[in-house]
Amino acid sequence: MRIPFSVYLMPVFWFALSTQPQVDFLRAVIVFLVLHVLVYPASNGYNSYYDRDEGSIGGLKHPPKPNRQLMHLVLLFDVLAVLLSLLLSPLFASLVALYLFISKAYSYEGIRLKKYPILSTFVVTFFQGAFTYVMVQVGVGIALAQVLQQPNIWFALVSTLFLCGSYPLTQIYQHEEDSRRGDRTLSLLLGVKGTYFFAAVSLMVGAALLLWLYFSTGQVYNILIFLLCTAPVLYFFTGWVLRSQRNAAEVNYDNTMRMNKLSSLCISTAFILMMAVRM
Repeated sequence: MRIPFSVYLMPVFWFALSTQPQVDFLRAVIVFLVLHVLVYPASNGYNSYYDRDEGSIGGLKHPPKPNRQLMHLVLLFDVLAVLLSLLLSPLFASLVALYLFISKAYSYEGIRLKKYPILSTFVVTFFQGAFTYVMVQVGVGIALAQVLQQPNIWFALVSTLFLCGSYPLTQIYQHEEDSRRGDRTLSLLLGVKGTYFFAAVSLMVGAALLLWLYFSTGQVYNILIFLLCTAPVLYFFTGWVLRSQRNAAEVNYDNTMRMNKLSSLCISTAFILMMAVRM
């Protein structure tokens, strides 16, 4: 189920909260539990069941072989996620159910969106990015009409751009295994150098849009917080790219997980600090 791996998806949750002036604390806690304790682990478990990875995967360097008990646990988490979501609103529960369905289409052998590099990238970055951003805000009680207003909808786009940068990096060390399974991931299509370039452009465009949104809405202090908190990410990413040009062995599971962990913690810290400063 890779529950600790859910930490890598936390920035979207904190981002969605940070752009709102007020948030219901109890509802936010429930949304966090639904997504990070139930929905994401259920999606990871389902993906592991159908992929049957032999090499390292996100959150597990030596993944155990999946069995039927894993699928039973996935279904239990699915049901609990939807039922708990109903405590907040039918709309939030519907969004959670749709997310769970799409996440299964990504791996299910009869559909397996993972085989299609462009389509799977769009689906993953949209649903883990903008869709989740909207889902979090609906869950904490913000009206859908308000969520879809400007500039909030542009903030949602930023989350997808950030995911568009980080998603191919999670595939960069799995080219051999993905090729063996017949999965044409975006990173495999781009190659190692192309993956780094694509990630850098997506992250830069996302960061530029975010900083412009902060500037245009008079949130200059958020610009400073974001730049300071994400400086370690830029430093590590640049160093990783340069090292990989000299030594291909640097493109490995450990460095990928370091990049994911560092970016998740630094970006989450930035958004949490923004909320703290606002109080």
